[in-house]
Amino acid sequence: MTDEGGKSENEAAVTADGFQTNFERKEIKMKKRVAWTWMLVLLVVAVLGMGLPIYGQEKAKQEPPAKEMGKEAAAFAVKRLVVGTGVENGEPVGVAETFPASTEKVYCFLEATDITKDTEVSFVWFNGDKELSKFSVPLKQGPRWRTYAYKNLRGLKGDWKVEIRDSDGKVVKDVKFKVE
Repeated sequence: MTDEGGKSENEAAVTADGFQTNFERKEIKMKKRVAWTWMLVLLVVAVLGMGLPIYGQEKAKQEPPAKEMGKEAAAFAVKRLVVGTGVENGEPVGVAETFPASTEKVYCFLEATDITKDTEVSFVWFNGDKELSKFSVPLKQGPRWRTYAYKNLRGLKGDWKVEIRDSDGKVVKDVKFKVE
């Protein structure tokens, strides 16, 4: 139904007595409801955004490096350094000190603890006295970090050694094994 001006009842901005139509009132209520809903969503996101860092891993408190006889203490401690035939679910498998010549590849597994700062370690592989390869990997600051490197043996027999070196190239620890 239209009025004399050609507008329907719902299109009229104001009724003859100066009030809005029911349709316009409902439209305004709906817009307010949508606005309030968005404000509520933003409030929830803001509150969760402030609370989420609480659930993250707490960084280890960094203490100044200890001095021992004029030298800086290592940036990490080696809890475990072993050689095996693989790594499954973050743990070394087939750990041994002697491997048969048919073994194609061995893994050197490092578990570091008390890491005082983000750093880098190198796995340096030796067959006898000859350095064959070197791989560097990151260690992140925190209470514990596990990592590994592997080497294809290519049928090379004899005495093997893997040195773990810190970011300055200093040997922190080594592990020895044989291939027969």
